Amino acid sequence: MSKERVYIFDTTLRDGEQVPGCQLNTIEKIEVAKMLEDLGVDIIEAGFPISSPGDFNSVIEISKAVVEPVVCGLTRAIKKDIEVAADALKFAKRPRIHTGIGTSYYHIYHKLNSTPEKIIERGAEAVKYAKSFVEDVEFYAEDAGRTDNNFLAQVVEKMIDAGATVINIPDTTGYTLPEEYGKKIKYLAENVPNIHKAILSTHCHNDLGMATANTMSGILNGARQVEVTINGIGERAGNTSLEEVVMIMKSRKHLNLTTNINPRKIYKSSRMVSTLMRMPVQPNKAIVGRNAFAHSSGIHQDGVLKRRENYEIINPKTVGIKESSFVLTARSGRAALKHRLKQLGYTFEKEALDALYEQFLEVADAKKEVGDDDLKALVGASSRDITRNLHLHRLQVLCGKGSIPVATVTLEWEGSCYTETAEGNGPVDASFTAVKNIVKKKVRLEEFLIQAIHRGSNDLGKVHVQVESRGQIYYGFSASTDIITASVEAFIDALSQVV
Repeated sequence: MSKERVYIFDTTLRDGEQVPGCQLNTIEKIEVAKMLEDLGVDIIEAGFPISSPGDFNSVIEISKAVVEPVVCGLTRAIKKDIEVAADALKFAKRPRIHTGIGTSYYHIYHKLNSTPEKIIERGAEAVKYAKSFVEDVEFYAEDAGRTDNNFLAQVVEKMIDAGATVINIPDTTGYTLPEEYGKKIKYLAENVPNIHKAILSTHCHNDLGMATANTMSGILNGARQVEVTINGIGERAGNTSLEEVVMIMKSRKHLNLTTNINPRKIYKSSRMVSTLMRMPVQPNKAIVGRNAFAHSSGIHQDGVLKRRENYEIINPKTVGIKESSFVLTARSGRAALKHRLKQLGYTFEKEALDALYEQFLEVADAKKEVGDDDLKALVGASSRDITRNLHLHRLQVLCGKGSIPVATVTLEWEGSCYTETAEGNGPVDASFTAVKNIVKKKVRLEEFLIQAIHRGSNDLGKVHVQVESRGQIYYGFSASTDIITASVEAFIDALSQVV
């Protein structure tokens, strides 16, 4: 049975950017647009051109920058809006104008001071006018979630007659329940005579936490376009999350639904949007949150180690995350402790592990989480240092405003000392480059994290480094009041394990 295609309409750069404090400049928007194209998004809503000169220019530049996706500009049902959007989209390879008007009782009478008849007339005129500029016109019935279904069907029929190719049914206030929203989509699919000439689209908000559920209900009842954002960002409580909808369809294979999204690029896309928009992803966020694939319960940890599917319905690698993580707490079992110790380079026989586990529990009872430094202290970090054949002998760094960072590193390696000097875009980068020039091992830095243990400028900084070599992950750790030295020590710690 062939799968049905669901089109992904991403509005991160329009609805997502309406979040206070998340505005992007044109260069950043182009970077996000290219990322969305690489991710496999079908339609990119690039902005609301008439809203500002910046938005207008961004739509122009995004139109030039991407090739495959449809580039869409939002308008109200106003001629000037449509003219400006058409002008902004003139360089788009596949342009779309997204126009519309409110259709609910609240919007008709209390926002627009109009009547149902005039709303239909204004909407149809806007669609026809947009159609005179571009072939692909999408109509949105704002606040469709609270619009009477019979009237909504009349609106949809007239907009399709006017030339709309896509009909957007927004749950603008996030008010509907999944069953209600699904029935609304189904009602339109069954009661609009010309519905076969257009694609029904969902656009759900998360005010009551049901955006993803409503979107899936819409898909299951006939919608074949979904309007989403990376990380679910958007006004108020946000929009439907792209990653959640995509992975629901991928995980629930019996639905016979497919998208053009490359799921392995989801996590990378999430991180980019979070960084550029300065909006952290909540730790428990589905699919891309820090804890989405983290396990702290001993029962869960043991189950995952035996077979991942025991507690994970998605392989983290599928969405671009290297592996699941185990958080060591008093609830963790021996299996998780043994697994983490092995990652740190320690192996123990059963009797020794049992004794260490008892000490581990004492530390775990006194702390919320047991970190790698705690484990190294339990084991005795010196036992590892003795076997390590790579040591930092001397480090000198020159950096500051107006100067190019330069690092000179001397390593003791297998009984001999080697010195290298290198430049970088910062003191840590310069130091790492110098180390790599000495060791000459092909590694890629996967993660670099500096954490303060307490507070204050004289605090001890912990550095965690993760490097990849030939598909294998290696971890390095160090702590010092000198964070540059700690960074280099952690990097060397990881490199010393690479075969």
